[in-house]
Amino acid sequence: MSLTGNWSYPTAIRFGPGRVAEIGDACAAAGISRPLLVTDRGLAEMEITARMLELMGSAGLGRAVFAEVDANPSDRNLDDAIAAFRDGGYDGVIAFGGGSGLDLGKTLAFMAGQTRPVWDFEDVGDWWTRADAATIAPIVAVPTTAGTGSEVGRAGVITNTQTREKKIIFHPKMLPAVVICDPELTVGLPRAVTAGTGLDAFAHCVEAYSSPHYHPMSQGIALEGMRLVKEFLPRAYADGSDIEARAQLMSAAAMGAVAFQKGLGAIHALSHPVGAHHNTHHGTTNAVFMPTVLDFNAAAIRDRFDRAAAYLGLDGGFDGFRAFVAAFNDSLGIPRTLTALGVEAPDLDALEAAALRDPAGGGNPVALTPEAVRGLYRSVL
Repeated sequence: MSLTGNWSYPTAIRFGPGRVAEIGDACAAAGISRPLLVTDRGLAEMEITARMLELMGSAGLGRAVFAEVDANPSDRNLDDAIAAFRDGGYDGVIAFGGGSGLDLGKTLAFMAGQTRPVWDFEDVGDWWTRADAATIAPIVAVPTTAGTGSEVGRAGVITNTQTREKKIIFHPKMLPAVVICDPELTVGLPRAVTAGTGLDAFAHCVEAYSSPHYHPMSQGIALEGMRLVKEFLPRAYADGSDIEARAQLMSAAAMGAVAFQKGLGAIHALSHPVGAHHNTHHGTTNAVFMPTVLDFNAAAIRDRFDRAAAYLGLDGGFDGFRAFVAAFNDSLGIPRTLTALGVEAPDLDALEAAALRDPAGGGNPVALTPEAVRGLYRSVL
């Protein structure tokens, strides 16, 4: 089976092994001649980044890079990136990396021409209409993990360092003009990152499938995304060079991000504050919360997960799916508690308040009350 294709949904996607070599053509298609490559500190010194800079140089795009990006990108990272972008006279962004590099790169392209503060564009109501859309720089996205799916998303998650909250910044034009999904870029990922990012994609699909909002296209995409992670994440975890598994997970990551247009839920509402306060890996934190949130939502989602379990080849309907998730986490080395994840002395009052404010909670099939949120946190400590 060929693992190469050109897709136009939800944007122009060049999918397949080795296709990062098309970065010059991709930038031309996006109208970019002088890009700034945005990535995170950890990726900056890796061979795949050196290769990308070589490809950029050979294509006449220069070798400009901004890598002052934290694992959970912040407003400080964004301010520094905007200054670098404006000072360098760049005309577009190559967002390169996992969720942190992709989110910061997309938000930079969005904010480089704005005059209002970034928090004026939080994903609340129609706040995105406040932006001057004509000043948004074009984006080419190149993911190097298979998890967040941010390469096909219209938002970026940025931490407010004053309030220690993760905020979702949204605008339709934050959707990259061109995406290159090259599974070869994910071959060198450590096993823990492979697991955490793969389970992030799985969480996106699970929450989208659980959401009560009406979006049958996303519902179908979420279901198949779950199947791909179930089948191929163990293979990639066992053998990082399994290019078929890497490709299928990269597809699942994009599918999860498309699917969650239908909504997210309590997993993300609870996870975002933990990441902001304790700097935990986002996908791994999602995985820790997933069994508990499934239990919390059981009455509202049992029927639909009875159907999902059958499609996924799992016996026992919802209960079989819940048991699978717990065993799946264990098989991939995911801690069962926040304490085991390294979260020490959490401020439950602050976490609870932030979770209740998080817009992801609006997609949960069971209402999140203060008592429910406090109980969910306590159950994973």
